[in-house]
Amino acid sequence: MAAINGPDSSRQKMINLMYIVLMAMLALNVSSDVLNGFSLVDEGLNRSTLNSSLQNDAMYKDLDFYMARNPEKVKEWYSKAQYVRQISDSLFNYVEDLKYKIVKEADGDDADVKDISNKENLEAATYVMLAPGSGKGKHLYEAINNYRTAILAMITDSIQQKTILSSLSTNVPTKVGTLGKNWQEYIFENTPAAAAVTLLTKLQSDVRYAEGEVLHTLVNNIDVGDLRVNQVKAYVIPTAKTIVRGNKFSAQVILAAVDTTKRPAIFIDDKEIANDGKYELLCNQTGQFKLSGYLKLDQSDGSVLSRPFEQEYTVVEPSATVSATLMNIFYAGFDNPISVSVPGVPSSNIRVSIAGGNATLKRNKAGFVVRPLAVGKDITILVTANAQVMGRYVFHVRQLPDPTPFVTYTDANGHSQRYKGGTPLSKMALMNSKGILAAIDDGLLSIDFKVLSFETVFFDTMGNAVPELSNGSQFSNRQRSVFRNLSRGKRFYISRVRAIGPDGIERVLPTSLEVIVN
Repeated sequence: MAAINGPDSSRQKMINLMYIVLMAMLALNVSSDVLNGFSLVDEGLNRSTLNSSLQNDAMYKDLDFYMARNPEKVKEWYSKAQYVRQISDSLFNYVEDLKYKIVKEADGDDADVKDISNKENLEAATYVMLAPGSGKGKHLYEAINNYRTAILAMITDSIQQKTILSSLSTNVPTKVGTLGKNWQEYIFENTPAAAAVTLLTKLQSDVRYAEGEVLHTLVNNIDVGDLRVNQVKAYVIPTAKTIVRGNKFSAQVILAAVDTTKRPAIFIDDKEIANDGKYELLCNQTGQFKLSGYLKLDQSDGSVLSRPFEQEYTVVEPSATVSATLMNIFYAGFDNPISVSVPGVPSSNIRVSIAGGNATLKRNKAGFVVRPLAVGKDITILVTANAQVMGRYVFHVRQLPDPTPFVTYTDANGHSQRYKGGTPLSKMALMNSKGILAAIDDGLLSIDFKVLSFETVFFDTMGNAVPELSNGSQFSNRQRSVFRNLSRGKRFYISRVRAIGPDGIERVLPTSLEVIVN
């Protein structure tokens, strides 16, 4: 009998099999109760989601109403609300599609998300969400993160931000059993179909909650600029606080956060003025003055709101400021930029003209450009504004100074450099240089000249000077031939540089350029 009842006997194998079947049946019974609980939770979440959706729809209708009544005021917040609706519906509908796919994988083509037959199916959610190449888990993870970022950008309240950040979190808890798993594996790997659907329903509920929080913020923002009686102040907004004698003082008198449907009555020196809020006063005397008065506004409760205001302003004698951008002189044959301003007068009302001298005057975006045509005779700049002469300013006309010659070459970094002598120049840089240029470059002026010709002076072994002529602004072949034979430490001179500037005057530069070959 002992042999018959041994671990390998047929009877013992049957007992073991029955035990396994019994444990499985017990497990199924427990699992069925738990999974039915998931269904109850899912139903509760769906009811909560429906209520949130109804509340959100009501706020969308409010926004539609406000938009129809006051588009200019509501447009910004209305546009943001439509964006929130679009991204919320997109994520909500995507999650709904995932729920159907999981139930279909568990129950087949007759799948019903609200009545799952194979609630205990452990493969459906794993396959739909985690299958290599086709799993939707990573896309859902990214969609939640993108939605959370967009929603949080529209909410400033820290408590709301923390709540939404927590409900839409995709962090994986750091505990035993989760190490090495990403969010989608932690949520959906070996998860029963009923539990996976319930988790997705919770996500839909969180989406509608977050959507509602943003909508509350947007609707509240519409009223931020509305009139608040206990904070009303009167303001005077002048066109300018400094007025030129003979001109008008112009100011806008308003209530802060004024409602265009309710214009206040404006009183200055106890006299009511036109209700467009604009007030003008002719200023014939110089000095310091004060504009004062009060506003009256009928409120919806029948009371009258009254607020005083005052604004100081200054009336000055006609004056102008003219400054030469370069110096206090003009250069002949060159566009000399100047800026002109008159205190209290817009630039569009300023007129500038030339008196005396032979010159042209042009207006550009930066101010004006004066181009004298000859040296010697002074030029007077005449400034007028609103038919008044604001000032006359005399400038002396001089010839452009001589430019400085230099050898152009490219350094090791590919940047163009100017060699002006005094330090060694590599033979390679010299051979790669095309010739010389000339320019005024003293930190104040930056004016290029055209080089017409120059000569190089070399010294032979006997100490005799050997001049060589250039090919215009470029080194001639004979000059380059001499360059090739120069040893390190040798030097030569570039002299008799002929150049012509933008003034059309040709000149021979008095300076020589010493080149030391390295």
